[in-house]
Amino acid sequence: MGYEWFISLRYLKAKRRQGFISLISIISVAGVAVGVMALIVVLAVMTGFTDSLREKILGINSHIVVQRLGNGITDYKGLSQEILQENGVMAATPYTYSQTMLSAPDASAGAVIRGIDPTTANDVLSLNSQLAKGRVSDLNNGSLSPGDSKTDKLPSRVLPGIILGKELAKNLHVGINDNIRLFSPSGPLTPMGVIPKIKTCRVVGIFDTGMYEYDSSLAYISLTAAQDFLELGNNVHGLELKVDDIYKASEIAAKLEEKLGFGYNVKDWISMNQNLFSALKLEKTAMFIILALIVLVAAFNIISTLIMVVMSKGKDIAILKSMGATSMGIMRIFVYEGLIIGLAGTVIGVTGGLGLCKILSKYQFIKLPSDVYPITTLPIKVLPMDVTLVAISAALITLLATIYPSWQASKIEPAVGLRNE
Repeated sequence: MGYEWFISLRYLKAKRRQGFISLISIISVAGVAVGVMALIVVLAVMTGFTDSLREKILGINSHIVVQRLGNGITDYKGLSQEILQENGVMAATPYTYSQTMLSAPDASAGAVIRGIDPTTANDVLSLNSQLAKGRVSDLNNGSLSPGDSKTDKLPSRVLPGIILGKELAKNLHVGINDNIRLFSPSGPLTPMGVIPKIKTCRVVGIFDTGMYEYDSSLAYISLTAAQDFLELGNNVHGLELKVDDIYKASEIAAKLEEKLGFGYNVKDWISMNQNLFSALKLEKTAMFIILALIVLVAAFNIISTLIMVVMSKGKDIAILKSMGATSMGIMRIFVYEGLIIGLAGTVIGVTGGLGLCKILSKYQFIKLPSDVYPITTLPIKVLPMDVTLVAISAALITLLATIYPSWQASKIEPAVGLRNE
């Protein structure tokens, strides 16, 4: 250990007449620790929120959507086989999309109806894991109207299945095996105007994504029922794709759009939700800058501590220089002292921040209202890169705070220091 470290540690130890300086040192350590702790917890919450939101969005929506301008895609099976040959594409499923009115005996509500193929939809979407009741395969099983026997051969008495969001089912006051009606505004034109097309469905499932926006406005029916209801024939509105790496979705989408040629529109999940995730990224950056000011305030405490130490140690500095200590050596003494304060606060803050994140993640005692936030509990995800960035930033701020007081100490001349004493 060099004499610089030895003297720095001696200056940090409290003496009776220097207790006030030691108290400020403790406050400086606490300030750095609180700032580092707050940074780690907030960044973990922001990262967890972003990841949870992405998982929920990709559970309902696919990684890539392929659409065709005009009346949709006719030969969707052949197109699916062609797309599946592209590297990175794992699965494909057709879909239809329309806005309709749902009516139950006690209530009615607007909703988005998505027609899906129950045999291939789970290869792309995460519907089965989100179902609170029922199964996706139940959409293919027609159910008889109340009072009909299973031997009744009239196809008009067989009701197609429908899966509702949890909040949508609550708003309609319906449950499993209840009937609801779908109203389509694109009905036949008569002398009295357009008559809405009506289709009765049986509730065969209820899903819960945890996102109020989806749970209150989304419903699924089988692809064949949707094509019949919307009078699409054999057409579909598009194909939904799943890729092996969600962060390469943009690259794969660009290749597919070039391969399919004019008339096809290929969108990936990043471009479809670009504004949302850009806003979250900007918010995370802004929170980092704002909370870093706490560490900056603690750095000012370190500056004031070192300035007071330099003022009280003028005689010691003069004696050290008289004994042969260089100006750089004197400067290192006070740089080391400030670094010890800053690094101690950083280590305490990192330890406390990681511990608090673990507690929040394990017990989840902070609940969020589902009708305001897309998640019900405070999400926590600690990234090693974030922790490293916070620790390095705190250490750099602390280092910069030591430069001016240390430089002033190195300028003290031995004769001046002894004369002032």
